[in-house]
Amino acid sequence: MPVRVSAIVLELDEVGQEPALLLTRAARTLGIDPAQIVDLRIVRRSLDARGSRAPRFVFTVDVTLAGGPRQTLSKGVSPLWKPGAQLRIEPRPVIVGMGPAGMFCALALLEAGIAPVILERGSSVEVRKLDVARLYRLGELNADSNVSFGEGGAGTFTDGKLSARTKDRAAMEVLRLLTELGEADRDILITNRPHLGSERLPSVVATIRRRLIEAGCEIRFGARVQEVLAKNGSVTGVRLAGGETLESSAVVLAPGNAARELFASLAGVPGLLVAKPFAVGFRVEHPQQLIDSVQYGRWAGHPALPAAEYDLAVTGAGRGVWSFCMCPGGVVVPTPTQPGGLCVNGMSSSRRAGRFANSAIVTELKPEDAVRAGFGDDALAGMRFQENVERLAYASGGDRYKAPAQRLTDLLERKVGHLPSKSSYPRGLTPANLGSLYPGFVTEELRQGIVAMGKRMRGFVTEDAVLIGAETRTSSPVSFPRDEEARSTALDGLYPCGEGCGHGGGIVSAAVDGLRVGRSLARRLGAPAHCE
Repeated sequence: MPVRVSAIVLELDEVGQEPALLLTRAARTLGIDPAQIVDLRIVRRSLDARGSRAPRFVFTVDVTLAGGPRQTLSKGVSPLWKPGAQLRIEPRPVIVGMGPAGMFCALALLEAGIAPVILERGSSVEVRKLDVARLYRLGELNADSNVSFGEGGAGTFTDGKLSARTKDRAAMEVLRLLTELGEADRDILITNRPHLGSERLPSVVATIRRRLIEAGCEIRFGARVQEVLAKNGSVTGVRLAGGETLESSAVVLAPGNAARELFASLAGVPGLLVAKPFAVGFRVEHPQQLIDSVQYGRWAGHPALPAAEYDLAVTGAGRGVWSFCMCPGGVVVPTPTQPGGLCVNGMSSSRRAGRFANSAIVTELKPEDAVRAGFGDDALAGMRFQENVERLAYASGGDRYKAPAQRLTDLLERKVGHLPSKSSYPRGLTPANLGSLYPGFVTEELRQGIVAMGKRMRGFVTEDAVLIGAETRTSSPVSFPRDEEARSTALDGLYPCGEGCGHGGGIVSAAVDGLRVGRSLARRLGAPAHCE
């Protein structure tokens, strides 16, 4: 069996000599001759830039010693995932949405021999690329195929971050499936903060789609589910926007957090969905060179160092304010799904080589806050809050999705000043009072949180930093309660799944939830017990 060796350090000037240095240092740690090591695999690689010393890379490796069995890298698709012997389930289960939750739910069902139907309101990634490009270049929004809707979900065109709170077995299974089914770069298996990049993830998604189809899955694009049908408290199928009905006694609901029409159509079912907290705020954009200097000090610019990141969490005027979805070397992009509304997000390519760094700066909005702000007292109050902020942002920015923006220092000084001449945002910026987008208690929370961030991170508060509005889609404003088997507690046969239904937050966690839901549904439909 391999022996694991941790905490092997490589200094900046040693980068590029990994194979030889890792082998000799692993041998030194074990107290053996390097010749006794016949195989070495990197398990984890992270960057340690803490303190005043030079940044360095820290590795964990698995080594195989002479006389032990050698591991070999798999070629093509490994036995990690194989479609099971086909079970004839009629009518077939329906999955609503083809983001990470829907895709991995389908993988879990196919693993058990059950071929589902996936209904996706948006387009395939190939067509979706063109729709997203038209929004970025021309300000033309396709309400059904955009950054949020379409094959792969919102994460496909907003960075492809694969971070998870824990690197547990389920999260690692998702990463392995991405590499082996989607042919993603195997580097995501070892890096501390895995990231594919917005230019690479679409091809990974398309490759997985082909695997799904080969295994018997039916995928329909341009199929917006308008209504979930039910009788006597049990699901009977779904109705599409064009009027077509698909019968099924098992429906997995994985539509993403922007499926507002669907949420509204389901709000009348007692107990089916409830309001939940989510976060709102702005995108902040700094010159990447500034962030590098702050984080790396005199070592900034070293060719071995990646674009620097930050992760901040402070207390504002009484509740938390934190950075979210930080994109080093990235761009800020428009992510609306409804005409006349504007929200933004961040993304970066695999190289993270852009001139700017951006991150969301957000604070929590609780269900009672939406009530307090006058948006009703039902499950959709938070959704209405989002819609109102996005309408204000669109009006403040101007036509064709120009974004309202304000220097970070000007927000703190409560004034609207001029903006820097350069920004990564593709549609252009309009000077605006961003504080007016939110109720006063939200804006004050963000102001005080930004001041605290400036004390925590030297150089964060600067006139070179620009706030861009508005960040409203950090997570879903609703949650669908479910039992221990991932079934809806209000409607038999409905399986709420992923971030849109309140059961995930990001690509990996949504995919993990998809696997869980798919395996739970497979057991209910009579799949073999090994599908766990």
